[in-house]
Amino acid sequence: MEKLFEGKTVILSGGIGDIGRSVATEFARQGASIGIGDILPESDAAAFLEEMKSFGVSCQYNRVDVTDPAAVNDWVLDVESRLGVASLIIANAATVTIGGIHAITPEQWAKELRVNLDGAFYLTQAATARLLHHHHPGRVVFVGSWAAGSVHVHIPAYSVSKAGLRMLCQCMALELAPHQILVNEVAPGYVEAGLSAGIWHNNPGLKEVSREKVPIKKIISPQAVAWQIVQLCHPQNEHATGSTVLMDGGLSLLT
Repeated sequence: MEKLFEGKTVILSGGIGDIGRSVATEFARQGASIGIGDILPESDAAAFLEEMKSFGVSCQYNRVDVTDPAAVNDWVLDVESRLGVASLIIANAATVTIGGIHAITPEQWAKELRVNLDGAFYLTQAATARLLHHHHPGRVVFVGSWAAGSVHVHIPAYSVSKAGLRMLCQCMALELAPHQILVNEVAPGYVEAGLSAGIWHNNPGLKEVSREKVPIKKIISPQAVAWQIVQLCHPQNEHATGSTVLMDGGLSLLT
């Protein structure tokens, strides 16, 4: 049976985190070659790369700091030279600091905006430039957050960075639309990944409190986020661009 993304190449930032691994796995299942980038040492990626080989696809790992535009550009070119032009571009790398506006330090504030917003811009700018160069269509998906549109006093830098990401998505979508490059955002609510997963692991009671707050009474799995990203990249998606797919279980409907 033909796979959805056979012959296509994905470039994915933050690819060794919980959501990143799920995204890579879903695309690999559908036949795509995967260029994974993350800040972690190559040794941290070795076992996952071995896992990916079971899907019979090409996969490579680059240790790259998304806040360094030159490094990101080199990564994009390296993926292209080894796997082919990346037409599926997933900006997933992110970091978060818990602390109100008087608790967060200038260094923490700057780091979050550099990783979450600047890093997403550098990747998508460099990768879509290659699509334009080759006259190829493509898909860009930003991994945003429901926090972009809902006030979170304990994560101000994260919320601001994700709000900026949403506008970047819309600006990029409009500019690239004539070139058949569709740009969208997935905005999850409570995901069992990253910082949240760590907090819930140490405080199981908090997970239940969070679950009860969600109108549909469910916590999102990394696999569910990956599935939604794949849908936005689906070949039959020919019209959705500049859109935010809010997958928060109704959290943003609460007042």
